[in-house]
Amino acid sequence: MTFLGKLGWFVSLILAAVILAGAYVVLVRGNVVEGEDGRTVILLSKAERIKVLGEMRGMLEAVQSVTEAAATGDNAVVQAVARAVGMAATANESAAMMAKLPLEFKTLGFGTHKAWDSIADLAQTGATQTILTAAIGDILLNCTACHASYQFANEDVTQ
Repeated sequence: MTFLGKLGWFVSLILAAVILAGAYVVLVRGNVVEGEDGRTVILLSKAERIKVLGEMRGMLEAVQSVTEAAATGDNAVVQAVARAVGMAATANESAAMMAKLPLEFKTLGFGTHKAWDSIADLAQTGATQTILTAAIGDILLNCTACHASYQFANEDVTQ
C-alpha cells in the first residue's frame, strides 16, 4: 500500500472516530453535567427549558383532568385529554433540543407520551375508573422517576 493509501485510511479512521463521538453526544449523552444533589442537569437554552417545563406542567394538568374525568366516568374527556399529551405532542420537537437530551431522558419521555396514548385507547374502549386510575398511577411513576433523576438549567449558566 502506498503512503497516500495509508494516509487515506488513517484520515478515514479519524473521521469515523469523530463521527462516532458526535453521534454518542447527540444520541446518548446529551448536554448534561452532574448536579450538586446527584441528579443529572440537562443544559438547555432558556426557551428550550421553558418549553420542556411547560410540557411537564401540561402533563400534570392532564393527570388532574383525567383523574377527575375518570372519577365521573367521562371517558370522552379522558380520551381527549390523554391523546393531547400523547405522542402527538412530540411531533414538533426540535432536533437541536432533542440532541441535548440524554438517551435515558428521551426513553422515559417518549414512554410517558406513549402511556398517555394507551390511556386514551383504554378510555375509547370503555375502561373502568379502576383501570384508568391504575394507568395514571403508572404515568406518575414515570414522572417521579424523571424528577428524581433530572433537573434543567440554562446552558449559559455555569454550575
